Amino acid sequence: MDSKGSSQKGSRLLLLLVVSNLLLCQGVVSTPVCPNGAGNCQVSLRDLFDRAVMVSHYIHNLSSEMFNEFDKRYAQGKGFITMALNSCHTSSLPTPEDKEQAQQTHHEVLMSLILGLLRSWNDPLYHLVTEVRGMKGAPDAILSRAIEIEEENKRLLEGMEMIFGQVLPGAKETEPYPVWSGLPSLQTKDEDARHSAFYNLLHCLRRDSSKIDTYLKLLNCRIIYNNNC
Repeated sequence: MDSKGSSQKGSRLLLLLVVSNLLLCQGVVSTPVCPNGAGNCQVSLRDLFDRAVMVSHYIHNLSSEMFNEFDKRYAQGKGFITMALNSCHTSSLPTPEDKEQAQQTHHEVLMSLILGLLRSWNDPLYHLVTEVRGMKGAPDAILSRAIEIEEENKRLLEGMEMIFGQVLPGAKETEPYPVWSGLPSLQTKDEDARHSAFYNLLHCLRRDSSKIDTYLKLLNCRIIYNNNC
């Protein structure tokens, strides 16, 4: 393995160790956040935010690595990017276009958007793992990241539900979230069409994980640090 690859692998391992050590008491890595139920959880809002930000950043890193690996192996010269633009199943969510718009968005709206994005990815991430397992010649680097992202997405969702409950006690979070319907495209016999569907899904995952990461950092700064960060 070349020095660049070793360095990237080492950096990713270090990040994983840091996240694992800092989040173990909360259970983000191996057990539910509150094993006895949210009502018995004593994790402070500051800790919940700090840990959620770490996990969301980790998910975005994994998503970017997985997309880049797939792009390098399956998408070179195929023009998949032209079909991937504006075709995400979450495009119907009214998300801020950039960081500046997000800064002008009420924190309740941002939290609802994060919850909607996380929930909308539960199903596609499950099927992504299943279909990558069956993909001929799929590298372990893609499968391992897909498995890890699916697990961390569920745990981040659990943490965000707790944050929502602490920031807005008594409020009901009932906004509908987009439903993914792309499974047939991942299972088509046409190899190019199937690879295009995978490319689109991974492109959207990278995009949405970036949004979640950005919104969470803004909320953390606004609510915990009173915009002094």
